[in-house]
Amino acid sequence: AADGNSATPANPVLAGQHAEYTAKQLANFKSGERKNPVMLGMASTLAPEDMKKLGEYFQQQKTKPRSAKDPALVQIGQQIYRGGIMAKGVAACTSCHGPNGAGIPAQYPRVAGQHADYLSSQLMAFRSGERANDPNKMMRTLAAKLSDTEIKAVSEYIAGLR
Repeated sequence: AADGNSATPANPVLAGQHAEYTAKQLANFKSGERKNPVMLGMASTLAPEDMKKLGEYFQQQKTKPRSAKDPALVQIGQQIYRGGIMAKGVAACTSCHGPNGAGIPAQYPRVAGQHADYLSSQLMAFRSGERANDPNKMMRTLAAKLSDTEIKAVSEYIAGLR
């Protein structure tokens, strides 16, 4: 949507996302480092300054609140997000994305209020190696240790973060 609040769960919410992160993703789509034919078409004509301006625009937009759909998964997801999974060597999501999912500008994206379906698809893409634009393979390494159920659970929890 024009305000960055995607109505389609398969597409990301860009409203409130850090400008630097959005610009980086656009550059990654343009270069082919992040693969998506639709986004390649959209990003291919953008200059770096355009990417920066788009990032700044979406950062200023207000995120519409979302909620989780499955309370049982939310409970599991909260445990993973807040405490990780020690037995699997999975760090808590809070260590990079913060307790409220706001992330750290230019380093870690805002995840709070993101569509659960989109988050799940991205975690699965990191796990499979289909998505590989994470510094030092951080997300690929972490996602490789998560089961489908754990990915769905943490995604459900994050969707309701504010």
